[in-house]
Amino acid sequence: MRRTPRGVFRAALLCASALCAPQIAFAQDAGSLLRGEVSESAVTNQLLGSPFDKAAIALDGQTTGATQADTGVATEPYRPASGGATPDQDADPTASFRPKSIFADDQDGGEASGARKATRAVPLSTAQAREEARKKLNQPQQPASRRLAAARKKGAAGLTDESNDGTDAVDTTGTIRAPTVDSDNQLRTEAEQQRAQAIEALKKKPEDNPYAPVGIEVGTFVVSPSVESGLTWTSNANSSTTGEPALLSETTLRLNAISEWGGDKTSFDAFGNFRKTISGEEIKETRAGLDAAMERELGHDWKLLAALGYEIGPESASSPVVIEGTLEEPIVQTFNGSLGAEKDLGKVQLRLTGNVERQVYGDAELSTGGTVSQADRNSTLAALVLRTGYEISPALTPFVELEYGRRLYDEEPDSNGFDRNTTRTGARAGVELDLGEKFNGELAAGWINEALQDDRLEPISGPTVAAALNWSPERGTLVGLNATTTVEGTTTPDESGSILYAGLLTASRELRANLTGGVALGAGYRNYTGEEGHDVIWSAESSLTYWLNRYAGLTGKLRHEQQTSTLPDRDYTANSAFLGLKLQR
Repeated sequence: MRRTPRGVFRAALLCASALCAPQIAFAQDAGSLLRGEVSESAVTNQLLGSPFDKAAIALDGQTTGATQADTGVATEPYRPASGGATPDQDADPTASFRPKSIFADDQDGGEASGARKATRAVPLSTAQAREEARKKLNQPQQPASRRLAAARKKGAAGLTDESNDGTDAVDTTGTIRAPTVDSDNQLRTEAEQQRAQAIEALKKKPEDNPYAPVGIEVGTFVVSPSVESGLTWTSNANSSTTGEPALLSETTLRLNAISEWGGDKTSFDAFGNFRKTISGEEIKETRAGLDAAMERELGHDWKLLAALGYEIGPESASSPVVIEGTLEEPIVQTFNGSLGAEKDLGKVQLRLTGNVERQVYGDAELSTGGTVSQADRNSTLAALVLRTGYEISPALTPFVELEYGRRLYDEEPDSNGFDRNTTRTGARAGVELDLGEKFNGELAAGWINEALQDDRLEPISGPTVAAALNWSPERGTLVGLNATTTVEGTTTPDESGSILYAGLLTASRELRANLTGGVALGAGYRNYTGEEGHDVIWSAESSLTYWLNRYAGLTGKLRHEQQTSTLPDRDYTANSAFLGLKLQR
């Protein structure tokens, strides 16, 4: 058979490739013709079309069948786009020519090439290709922004896609698509791509009390000052049996400072109250006080405890010592301090505390002129208290206390010839509670005895109670209970003194965010020693504060106080109302 010159065939091949646009992809296999992998007649049959479809199909079926047996993957036999052609008799029957379609990806298979894959996609016919092109042209176009985003996503996917055998996936051109600059954004994590919210849109945690004082930071302390000033009307200006109504101007200053640093706790509480008559019974009173406490960790389960206190003001009208014919009650100054050490031995707690209290009385002014000295009432009490507790749980610690001390008067004997120095002994048992802010404090009961040095005077002896409890049943509500037992001396002839039991129950409630209400109930019982008699004291108070803002509020108070006694000329009743402005920081 006469063969076509190689140069003429090459020119015809190029012309046919240019004229047959649907088969233009076949030119990529021209290299196979030049390398002798396929015959010229085979390529000509594919380009020009051959009437021998059955022969081409049979040959393709043989090749495909071999490939399927090797790979185990079912493939579909190749079908030419136009009429079949008779295969070249000189061509290698194991190397079948598989051109690509412009609409379907296909990679050559066969063992001769060694780099072709075993599976092929079925190429589309010319009519099918035109139909697919028409559908794509008639398909509605997406907005440019979406097409751009899709193109970027596809470019990023080309960098990360991997085939099942671990090799990089490539497109139909056999090259790896180069990444664009914008494709790097697709590789970022979702957290990096998430847009930060505006400051105004950030959710802020609501404050527990938006009208609570913010305080002032001074070093390690948070200082909270406040001032309350207004007018007070009272039915009994000096809380006495002969008291008269009066309108008073009243101002109260308070200062609280707390420091918690390095495990140490330090606190200061100070107050000052000033009352002066505007109209009615003449009253001019000043009361002030300061309390400081410190807890310091010393290491090795040792703790140092210290406290200081001072208070000055006129003596209470309910005092057991009555001075006839005075214009006002004498001034009393009270100094107190304590120093102690606490040691934990496993669950056992040991504490030794030394307490000192001194009372100094000023002279009493008489209505007839002149003064009466009260120096014989000045005294100092020093005592040691040993406390042992056992921690059943962090929330419950029972304890017992033993006390021993001495009360010494400045004048021995007093103006009536009595030696009133005493020896003090006492014992108490109680429990310490710690449930966090929900419930904490301690409660104790026991017995106290003060034996006077003068045998003519009976010992002052009786049961004792002490309490300091704080309870918060729900947010915005605070309940407190305080109870004390105080041994009171006297200079009245043939009388030893008295024991005063006092308790105060308080409750405050945030009725609204800017409205706070409070109530207080007080009760007292005084039992006289050496004389058959007692006093009963009780009081009630209600208050309401409307906050204009965090720093200022309007406040009002109503108070009732009453004392009844089995002794003559000791009963009194006092009602009062206060309205003013409260400032805080």
